[in-house]
Amino acid sequence: MKKLVFALTALSLLAGSAPSLASPCKDKQGKFVKCPEKPKVCRNAKGHFAPCPTAPKLCRNAQGHFAKCR
Repeated sequence: MKKLVFALTALSLLAGSAPSLASPCKDKQGKFVKCPEKPKVCRNAKGHFAPCPTAPKLCRNAQGHFAKCR
């Protein structure tokens, strides 16, 4: 009997905490909205903060092959 009560208590605690973790961001009206993306943090070889590199630009020549961008 104790095991059954313990299992039901644990299940109710897990089920009750799920909605509170769903979306912590709210707009001005108090409605839940999708949270904005966090800025990416980059570090250099020494461990100091550094600007994140951008993706390399892909260029193609007249034949459609990849080539150096001008």
